[in-house]
This record gives sequence, structure tokens and C-alpha cells, in this order.
Amino acid sequence: MARRDLAAVPDTARLELEFEQPYLLGPLFGDYDRHLITIENRLGVHIAARGNKVQIEGDPDAAARARDVLIGLYNRLDSGHDVDAEAVEAVLGMAAQPHLDGIITEEVTSAPKVMIRTRKKTIVPRSAMQTPYMEALARDDMIFGLGPAGTGKTYLAVAQAVSQLISGSVDRLILSRPAVEAGERLGFLPGDMKDKVDPYLRPLYDALYDMLPTEQVERRIASGEIEIAPIAFMRGRTLNDAFIILDEAQNTTPLQMKMFLTRFGMRSRMVICGDPYQVDLPDPTKSGLADAVARLSGIKGISVVRFTAADVVRHPLVGRIVEAYEDGAERSRPT
Repeated sequence: MARRDLAAVPDTARLELEFEQPYLLGPLFGDYDRHLITIENRLGVHIAARGNKVQIEGDPDAAARARDVLIGLYNRLDSGHDVDAEAVEAVLGMAAQPHLDGIITEEVTSAPKVMIRTRKKTIVPRSAMQTPYMEALARDDMIFGLGPAGTGKTYLAVAQAVSQLISGSVDRLILSRPAVEAGERLGFLPGDMKDKVDPYLRPLYDALYDMLPTEQVERRIASGEIEIAPIAFMRGRTLNDAFIILDEAQNTTPLQMKMFLTRFGMRSRMVICGDPYQVDLPDPTKSGLADAVARLSGIKGISVVRFTAADVVRHPLVGRIVEAYEDGAERSRPT
């Protein structure tokens, strides 16, 4: 754990951190101090490192937030987790607005309490809402993950599904999407049905290959343990002992959503992911996702987790773009 000390002057704070494990400072600071530079640029502070001590100067709130970020990253390293550029951005986003009273938000500065283990990596929360989402994925039978692209809705759902498939708690992993995109239709794509639908399902393949070795993904798809198919292929089935994920659910109609949800079988888990602001249906007001959430919120065994632009874990610019579009959508709504 890092030791904190604080000395402040009016309008400017000067905080000093002393770290107990000097060997962790290399990965904490990053190559050529790039992690420190990122924190400086994002928060408008100055950071100086000497030996195992770090001094932070700047606006009191910004300096305190930079302190919390450095302590959070250090504690992650001390717990055996890697720190990369994405982790730095994630902790920056998660850091609450602290006060100069030595109080530090626990979720920012402590090691992650929830994680998902797969064959290729161990996944920990990278935004504030990812923690309750990962807890819901491990706990509840049906989970709705709502929010913009880049918040980890589908990626974390696939990670949890792969973890349960590996452990044997489910026999099958079923990933589905509606074959609806902006202005395009399947008939315009070349090839047979598999060739036509694969481009729509590519994000699901990408997530799988990030969790499992390539040969295992291909072997499990060939054996039927992993099935990736458009939502139309779900009709008439009852899916027992399965982890079922519906991605891009905002592009389902209410009838399609009802059909999909009623495929739920014994000893199964179902995750429905979508962005209510990116509906590509001819009539965006007829989204099956919005209809289902309105009907099912509050039912025991069903969780609804709502992400915002603050939870985007891609490039920081993506979060600002999402915020701009969401603000525009709110202003354009009739009162």
C-alpha cells in the first residue's frame, strides 16, 4: 500500500506518495513514464518521481484524483494484475471526485473484487458499472446490459459464458444477433447463408478468440458446444444447460424478443445486450429491447444494468462522442 502525505497552499495542492515496493514503479510509471504523462495530460497536474516517492502538484481536486489513480494502479500491480494504457484510462474514469481529506474511494484504490477467468486471460472491471454487471452475470438467470458501444457489455458476457463452459456449469454457449444493420440486407451479400450472416456475427467471433485459443474455438464450434447464429435460427427451440447471449438486441422487434426470451430453458443463463440509442429498425420506436425492459424490470431473477458514456473503455474520445450524441438525442425528444 502507498503511504500518503499532503501539504497544500491556496489554490494549489502538493501531495506526496511513498511506495513500499520499488520494483513495481517501472510498470506503474510505464515505458518512458507514459502512464504518468497520461495522468498529467488528463488531469492537468504535474507529477515528479524521485526514488520511491512521487510528488503531485495542481488544482486540489485534480491532484487528489491523480493521487487516487496512482494508488489504485499500484494496488492492482501489488495484487498481481497488469497495468497497461487501457487500465490507466479505466482507473481515471472510475476515480470519483475526491476531497483533500485523505478519503479515497475504495473501488478505485483497491484490487478488483470480481473477475472472470478464461483460458487466455483474467478479466477485471475497467469501469464503475462493469463491477455490478460482472456480479449480475455470475448471479442472475437473465441480465439486460444496456448502453453505448465500448462499455464491455457483450465482451464481458462472452467472457462469463466461456468461463462457465470451461468449468462445466453449462454444456453449450449460444451467441445470437439480429441480422439487421444500417441500410443493408442479407440478400445483397455474396455466398451461402453462412457467408451472408458471418459479417453480422463477427464481433462475437472476435470476443471468443480473445478468450480461447483458436483451435479450441474452432473445435467447439464444430462439435456444437459453441453456436453462433442469427436470431431467426432460435425459433421453435428450448435451450437447456446453455449460456445464451443476444447481442445488438435493440434491433429486434417485440415479437422477435418475446420469441427469443421464451427459448430460456432449465439450468440456463441468458444475457441480452443492446444500445437503445442505436436502433436500425425501420421504425426505431418499435424496438423489442425497450419493450422487454419496460415489461420485465423488477422481476425477481432479472437484472437490468445501464451503462453510460462514462463507462466507455475505448479511446477517451469515444466516450466524448457518445456523450455528444446522447445529449443531442435527449434534446430532440418531444416533451
